[in-house]
Amino acid sequence: MFKTIAALGLAATLALGVSPAALAAGEKVSVITPFLAATATGEMIEAFKAKAAEYQWTVDVVDTAGDMGAFAGRVEDATTGGVNAIVLVSVDPAQIQDQVDKAKAAGIPVVTIDGAKNASTSLNVTSDNYVLGQTMSTFLFEQLGGKGNIVRFFHSAHPGVHQREIALDDALKANAEIKQVGEHYVQVPGQIDDSRAAMDALLLANPGDGAINGVWAAWDEPGIGANLAIEAAGRKGIIIAGIDGNPQAIELIKGCTAYVGTVRQGFGEMANIAATQLNTILAGGPPEADELYAPVELITRESLGVTCN
Repeated sequence: MFKTIAALGLAATLALGVSPAALAAGEKVSVITPFLAATATGEMIEAFKAKAAEYQWTVDVVDTAGDMGAFAGRVEDATTGGVNAIVLVSVDPAQIQDQVDKAKAAGIPVVTIDGAKNASTSLNVTSDNYVLGQTMSTFLFEQLGGKGNIVRFFHSAHPGVHQREIALDDALKANAEIKQVGEHYVQVPGQIDDSRAAMDALLLANPGDGAINGVWAAWDEPGIGANLAIEAAGRKGIIIAGIDGNPQAIELIKGCTAYVGTVRQGFGEMANIAATQLNTILAGGPPEADELYAPVELITRESLGVTCN
């Protein structure tokens, strides 16, 4: 009966010439992240804001600069502050489960972008992060000719990044001649500087030609930091691959540096999907699914039409 009434209401709205997008107009949406300084996170939020403007939503963006305690507090503030929806970006909602549960109990839909599915959220929009890690690992191993020594830059606290790490672990098991000789848990924010310092230390710990042949960067900014260290040290014969399609990483690929490839995520598309689905949710309908994926693309010197000597 409820679905019939809802359908009649929608039909009447369309008959009056009001678009479905206008059904959720004027809503207040709180967008909260601990990682606005990350290029990809910033891109997603800007794209979401642009789509939200089409829906005439009021959007408040909050960044806690890596402080997870403050992040939990801001989600609580949003829940008690009268917002119509909460959007979490680049974080696993399980890290603040109590706050997400409270939002659900208050009838406030929570959507995550580049996060993880959760029983108390309405939707997660992301890439298939295992596929991202698998694609990049396969490419890196191929560039190494199926053998060599690599170092890993990772950040398991992010659910998507952790899936990429699992893909690397599986690839290492399947490729016995690729050896991991070092790793670094990247600190966020400040990931480029932190990764540069870590790569400096890894180079010192693994001196000589062939001691390190490749850098596996779970996302591009650690790879960018590693590249700075490699250039400063004058080390040759090391290649880097990352994930995200960060514009700076793409310029490094074009510039024939150690950076040889990145797997581009559809960050803008993630945000657009999230906003479109949230509009449906705010209008009283269900999302298409509780998790949706945006497409990915491998970017290399070849795909960019670059030839390096």
